[in-house]
Amino acid sequence: MNFELLREMDSFSEEMLNRIIAFQTKEHAAWNSQLPFAQRIQELTLHDLVLSHPQRDPKLCGPTIAHYAPRRDEMWRIAAYARAVASDPVVCELHARNGFLGSLLARENVRVIGLRDPRTKPNQIADFYDNEHYDMRSGTIAQNAPVFDLAFSAWMPSGENHTPALLACRPKIVVYVYTEHADPISLQPQTGTTEAFTQLSSDYKLIDQWQDVRPADFFKEVWPDLTGNLAETRITRVYARTEFHNLAPIASAAPLAHYDWEKDLQMASLALEAKQFLKQRGIAL
Repeated sequence: MNFELLREMDSFSEEMLNRIIAFQTKEHAAWNSQLPFAQRIQELTLHDLVLSHPQRDPKLCGPTIAHYAPRRDEMWRIAAYARAVASDPVVCELHARNGFLGSLLARENVRVIGLRDPRTKPNQIADFYDNEHYDMRSGTIAQNAPVFDLAFSAWMPSGENHTPALLACRPKIVVYVYTEHADPISLQPQTGTTEAFTQLSSDYKLIDQWQDVRPADFFKEVWPDLTGNLAETRITRVYARTEFHNLAPIASAAPLAHYDWEKDLQMASLALEAKQFLKQRGIAL
């Protein structure tokens, strides 16, 4: 293991905390919908994405920015699947919300149309999309389906199953991003329904999948002053229509310029590995 980066931990932590404070006080560019998307995502922290702003009212709003913090690598892979099945691919983001996730996907040289259901709780930052490269539309896949090559269904609203309407559009590729977590009291899935991600017709074959695991109290273990978080396992599945069943899994591209919040993830993960390494050798912390 190479823990050399941890030599920068003190200066990195101070800089990261300053970025968190800028977001908490709403001085960060993310809050200004008049600014270019590229400027708004600069210096966002992982904390800003994983945890909602303290002023958010959960009765009125969904997450402050997004339901999860994507990695650049996975957005590149999803876009690569779209490019593998069409020369000028169009992606439909089924649950656009504020457009943040779909706009990141649009930066990977694909056209993205986002469908925003007016019945869905808005994000605290209601509009966070790229006006130049992202086409935001109102409605659902059942009401206002465009012509598209790849369906991007990320964090389907809890209790809803949009799979039948999605498959009726016959997309070449279907990408589901979801979690199997359920509310401990109501037992309702956090995303979609059980059937939404499992009962696809034989026309569609699973050709790729990956998981991202975030441990509980990921931040507090490294930075004790920060808020704790719940454990989460995020699953991404890629399905191909019949004529694309033989499409080979697309490997990650390297090197890619990571999103700013991925440096936080790297440093926190490395610090946790170092702590575990020392504990295994009986060194008290």
